[in-house]
Amino acid sequence: MQKPSAILERLTLIALPLLLITTVQAAPLQVGQPAPRFELKTQDGSDFSLASREGLGWTVLYFYPKAGTPGCTTQACAFRDAVDLIRRQHAEVYGISTDSIEDLQDFHRRHKLTFSLLSDPDARASEAYGVKMPILNLAKRWTFIVDPNLVVRRIDDDVDPALDAQRVAEMLKNLREAP
Repeated sequence: MQKPSAILERLTLIALPLLLITTVQAAPLQVGQPAPRFELKTQDGSDFSLASREGLGWTVLYFYPKAGTPGCTTQACAFRDAVDLIRRQHAEVYGISTDSIEDLQDFHRRHKLTFSLLSDPDARASEAYGVKMPILNLAKRWTFIVDPNLVVRRIDDDVDPALDAQRVAEMLKNLREAP
């Protein structure tokens, strides 16, 4: 008969590798695929559905880790300052994080943002777009450009918070001019 401590040790040696194995994920989102649909709340508590954007123009979805942090503030303010340029390209901007509605409302007000922030508290949208950080309930800093038919036309996984909005405006112009 083995001692309980020996049994526990053997079970730990068997179970530990299983805990370290990452979960199997769906193939990453690719340009040309339909944008994953989602429904989230805006910073003012109203409902937003990506499906509502179909046929209305281009959609910019930028995911960011945490409202109020230096990089996220820089990125949000850059989009605020470039939003008119982006809207001239028949596009609308939405910032998405796992922050609460209350945190987003405060962030939106404090920085006088002129576009909607979306709360993804359970990270379902972040997961669907492949930007959820492992273990943490935070999104990576990625930007997606979605066409009026809700097809992904651009994915940027190397985002500079200060330059993202300008890059998006230029990319929208190029995408709209492409045959």
